[in-house]
Amino acid sequence: MSDGEDVVRRERFSGGPAREFLSSLAADERIFEADVAVDRAHVVMLAEQGIVDDETASEILTALSVVEVNGHEALPDGEDVHAAIETAVVEEVGPDGGRMHTARSRNDEVATCIRYRLREDLLDAIEATLALREALVARAEEHAETLAPGYTHLQPAQPTTVGHFLLSYERALARDTARLLDAYERTNRSPLGAAAFAGTPFDVDRERVADLLGFDGVLANATDAVSARDFLFESVAALAGLATTVSGLAEDLVVYSNRGFVELDDDYASTSSIMPQKKNPDTLELARAVAGDAHAGLSGLLTTLKGLPRAYNRDLQRATPHAWDAVDAATDAADVAGGAVATATWNESELAAAAGEGFTTATGVADLLASHGVPFRTAHEMVATAAESGADYDALDAAAESVLGDPLDAYVDRAAVEAALDPAESVASRDSAGGPAPEAMADQLAAAADALDADREAVEAAHESLAAARETLQSEVNEYA
Repeated sequence: MSDGEDVVRRERFSGGPAREFLSSLAADERIFEADVAVDRAHVVMLAEQGIVDDETASEILTALSVVEVNGHEALPDGEDVHAAIETAVVEEVGPDGGRMHTARSRNDEVATCIRYRLREDLLDAIEATLALREALVARAEEHAETLAPGYTHLQPAQPTTVGHFLLSYERALARDTARLLDAYERTNRSPLGAAAFAGTPFDVDRERVADLLGFDGVLANATDAVSARDFLFESVAALAGLATTVSGLAEDLVVYSNRGFVELDDDYASTSSIMPQKKNPDTLELARAVAGDAHAGLSGLLTTLKGLPRAYNRDLQRATPHAWDAVDAATDAADVAGGAVATATWNESELAAAAGEGFTTATGVADLLASHGVPFRTAHEMVATAAESGADYDALDAAAESVLGDPLDAYVDRAAVEAALDPAESVASRDSAGGPAPEAMADQLAAAADALDADREAVEAAHESLAAARETLQSEVNEYA
């Protein structure tokens, strides 16, 4: 290699590309406010423990207020937001500004900032999920007796109701809510005070910092505290589950829209650029696609975390964005689905007409025969034989002669069979727990409302706890700055 070529090579690879590749400053805008709060709580604790004198703490806390007001965009260049904020404080205070980093590492600092921000995002996702559930319960109550076709394998199966269908998704979303609340609980633990991975010789009060930041406690082992990102994949897994539930709901509504069973409000649909008669369920198609984004994020996150040695590794810088992307996408999808459900119009006449198409009451007839002494498998065969020629009493009677050797009225009277053939009567007969009959639906609606109230209270309690911690931290900061 010539001297000239060597100079070109050195210029190409000196400084810039590596620094840009390493830097997360732009992406860290999301945790800017979290970092300021974490810095404040840490400095207050350092002052209370006598590790930093009150005057220095006052200068640092005042500088942090300036940094907060100026915002992320005013930060000096840095490898990440944590280093940039510290540089800005030192520029304001002088060398004593560097005392804010006493007894901590960026390892425990960044882990704390991520948890601080993610817990707020999880609560937002839960709020969106609760709003979707509320919309489903409200419309389910309104349409508790609105007949609808039920499908398996997208084939006509049994009559049901719109309310029963909608509540099926509310119940799935209730479990999504529970998983998100669980993820929130394990996210809301403080790593701060773990330092690089082996703790610190300074007499820090980790519990005090956790309280100031609204965490429910600390992660006991210092190495685990800085290494652990299981809270990320637990959160993203819960979000992927939520996105999957929303995707299924969106798909069903897209199919029902195609069949003319439901019409989306104009705010949740669009027209074709060329075909004026079209009304497309675009928002639901996008909500359906979000599951793919969330699943990809979970796969990317787990792949990044797989096989990492213990303590901090720079790979983790690439892990966190998967969580941000997943929580934003899943929250937006739940919001859109909730709005679509709340404003949709159900075509009751089309639904009622379709409820009996394809001999959907066949199972009810077989059940009726089984309740009158015919073995269910024999009844199943008889009704299947009837279905080949029709879905009425005459076809059933002929099938009874063929399969059972006797006319149908030898087993059950005609009026009972006619009732079993009626979709509305078929639904009314399914009054076992969890069924679509009015009495069973009333119980399900009441249970869903109670579960919603309990989950709403849990979220409100979490919000109140975090708000109280913010007020306490600000009050403590005011004592110094």
